Amino acid sequence: MTAPFIFSQNISLLVAVILGIFFGLFLERGGLGNPHKLAGVFYLTDFTVPKVMFTAILVAASGLYLLSDLGLLDMDRVWFVPTFFWPQIVGGALFGIGFVVSGYCPGTAVAGFASGRLDAVVTMTGIGAGSFLFAVLYPYSESFCISSAMEGATLPKLLKINHWLVILFLIVFAGGMFYLMERYEKRRS
Repeated sequence: MTAPFIFSQNISLLVAVILGIFFGLFLERGGLGNPHKLAGVFYLTDFTVPKVMFTAILVAASGLYLLSDLGLLDMDRVWFVPTFFWPQIVGGALFGIGFVVSGYCPGTAVAGFASGRLDAVVTMTGIGAGSFLFAVLYPYSESFCISSAMEGATLPKLLKINHWLVILFLIVFAGGMFYLMERYEKRRS
């Protein structure tokens, strides 16, 4: 059984493209198309990225679980990326190295490209080459790539606690992190 669509598939794709354009525009206008701002977190000079990311995570998680608790969203129908613990640790480390070297993640590389940054083109070329290399080598690394499968693991499921306790912890953690980052930034300037 397929899920009912509010719009046709073609209209849904058009809406996704329009939303993607606005997302990229907001990334660029917020300075997140600038590799110096993005990599600044690794050099302890700019904490915009973790502030934006933690805020987005908290708003999205709170909104999803609130809609679920109100009976307006069935969380069993929300798709979570399957968890493969060790492969994702390795992939995250490689992603982090690429982020530090280039100053971009894939989404911000596109925003940088749209604003005419040559380094973003180089980064996008590297992302394409890395993806191609992964596809070529996948048959040799498949057993590792599918190891340590954990389905769609979430902290509430793993810890067997209410989702609001995890969200509350993240809010307190983010608040403390934001406070410390602000103090550090003020002390440096």
